[in-house]
Amino acid sequence: MAAPTVERADARTDPPLTLSDALRALDAGETTSTRLTEAALAAADRDDAVLGVFMSRFTDAALAAARAADEARAAGVRLPLLGIPVGIKDIIAAEGGETTAQSLVLDRAWADGDAPAVARLRAAGAVIVGKTTTMEFAFGTPDPEKPFPIPRNPWDVARWTGGSSSGSAAGVAGGMFLGALGTDTGASVRMPAALCGITGLKPTFGRVPKSGVVPLGYSCDCVGPMARSAEDCAKLLTVLAGADPADRSSVAEPVPDYLNSPGGDLAGLRIGYDAQTAVSGAARDGAVDGCLEAALDILRSRGAKVVPVQLPLYWEVTSATLLTILGEAAAYHAPDLRDRWSDFFASTRVGLGMSAFVSAADLVQALRVRRAGQLALGELWDEFDVLITPTVAAPAPPLENAADYIGTIFARSDLTYLTAYWNGLGNPVLTVPVGFSAAGLPLAMQVAGRPFAEDTVLRVGAAYQAVTDWHLARPAPVPDSVDAPRPAATQPLPDPSAPALALLELAGMGIPDAELPAVAAAFSLVRGHADRIRDVPGTRYADPAAVFRA
Repeated sequence: MAAPTVERADARTDPPLTLSDALRALDAGETTSTRLTEAALAAADRDDAVLGVFMSRFTDAALAAARAADEARAAGVRLPLLGIPVGIKDIIAAEGGETTAQSLVLDRAWADGDAPAVARLRAAGAVIVGKTTTMEFAFGTPDPEKPFPIPRNPWDVARWTGGSSSGSAAGVAGGMFLGALGTDTGASVRMPAALCGITGLKPTFGRVPKSGVVPLGYSCDCVGPMARSAEDCAKLLTVLAGADPADRSSVAEPVPDYLNSPGGDLAGLRIGYDAQTAVSGAARDGAVDGCLEAALDILRSRGAKVVPVQLPLYWEVTSATLLTILGEAAAYHAPDLRDRWSDFFASTRVGLGMSAFVSAADLVQALRVRRAGQLALGELWDEFDVLITPTVAAPAPPLENAADYIGTIFARSDLTYLTAYWNGLGNPVLTVPVGFSAAGLPLAMQVAGRPFAEDTVLRVGAAYQAVTDWHLARPAPVPDSVDAPRPAATQPLPDPSAPALALLELAGMGIPDAELPAVAAAFSLVRGHADRIRDVPGTRYADPAAVFRA
C-alpha cells in the first residue's frame, strides 16, 4: 500500500484541507464558497462510487447555497460557518432529502425539515452537501444483500470505515466536505474518525440536542462534530451546543467560547493516562503503544504533567453501557422486528435479537452501575483535568470482517474499540489521530474531560495538533474501481441452548427458524455482561434515576 502523504494545510492549499483554514481563506478573499463546494462535489464525483460516502447529494441546492454565501460575504455578512461545505449523517433529519437511517424499515416520512443541529448549521451559514452513509439505524454493519452503498476506508478500500458515522468520516478524509455531523452512542463518532484518520468529538450527553435524530440508545445518544482538526470541531461545536425545547434531554448549561480553547501551551494541565485497563486482552496492534507514548511526550513538552491512572469500573461500566444500548434500541425497534424481520440488515436483526437475553433487572442494574462509575470517576477530577486512552486497539479491519463487529463489541475480553465506557458515563471525549500502523492505517487517542468541559479536551487536542501533522495526512488516490471483498453476511451458528431459545420465543420477535441459531449464539456473551455487573459493590441501594443527573 502507498505510504500516506502528509501535508500541512494552510490558506495556500487549494482547496484548504481544514475547515478553519477554509474560513481564513474565505475571509482573506483567497477562495470562495462556490470553489470550495465545487471542489467537494468534484471529489464526490471522482471517488464516491468506490468510497460509498453519500446516501444522497444535494448538488443543486448546495451550489445555490454556496453562491448565496459568496454574495452575503461580499455584502459584509459574517457568520461562523459561512460558505463551508458540510455532510449530515443519514439518521439526522435534513430538509432537501429523505432520512433513511440506511434502512428499508424506516418510514420515509419519519421527520420533516431540519433537526435542530442541522438548523443551527444552516443558520451559521454552512452549505449542506448531502446525507452520508451510516450503519443501519447506527447499529448494523454493511449488508451486501441490501440496496445501499457500502462505505469503504479511503486509506485502503479493502477495509471498513468503522461506524456508525461511516460516510461522515470517510467524506472528511476524502475531501467531500470540510466538516460533518455524526452521532455517538457507543463509538459512532470516535471509531470511524479514528479509523479514517480525522478528528471527532462526542460531546457531553445533553450538550447538543438530539431531537430530529433516529434514536439508538436514548440515554447514550449524542450528536457530535467530525472534521480534520480539534480547531475545526471547536468551530462546529460553538454553533451546535446549547439546549433546545424539542429535546428534553438537552441541558441548559452555559456554552463557553470554544474558539478560545484551541492552541497554546498546556502549562499546569494534569493528564491521567490509562494504557492497560481499557485494552486488557484486546487484539492490540503493535504500533499503538509507540504512537501513544510519542503523543504523551508531545503533551509533556507543551507543559502538561502526565501520570498513569486506572479508570474505575472500566469493564463494569462498559458492560452496563452495552446492555443499556441493547435494551433501549430493542424498545424502539420491537414492532418492526416482529413485522419486518427480514427487511433489517442481517447484522442489525441478529444484534437487536440479542436484547431478548437482557432482563428488566439487568437494565436497572446497568443504570446503577453507570451511576457508580460516574461517582468513582468524579473522584479523579480532583486530580486530573483530562484522561487519555487509545481510541482503538487496532486499525481498520478488512471489510469482509465488518459483520463480526456486533459480536466483537459484546465479547467480554477482546474489545478493539475502547469507547463505550464514556457513553455510559456521559463525559465529553475527543479523538485525534496519532500515527499509523505498520500497514499505513490510522491510529488514534481519545481525550476525555469532566462533564461539559469540551473546552478543555479541545484545548488538549489543538495543542497536540499545533505541532503534529497526523490530522493532515492524506491517503493515496482512490482507485477508479474496486474488486475488494464485500462484507460477508452474518453466518448462523449451530447448537442454540434451550434457555436461549426459550427467551427468544418469549420475546415474540418472529425470528425465522433458520436464523434462531445466529441470535441464540450470543446468549452467553450477553449473559456474561449481565453477570459482570450483577454484584458491583455499592449499587444495590443506588437510585438508577441518578444517572441522568450527571
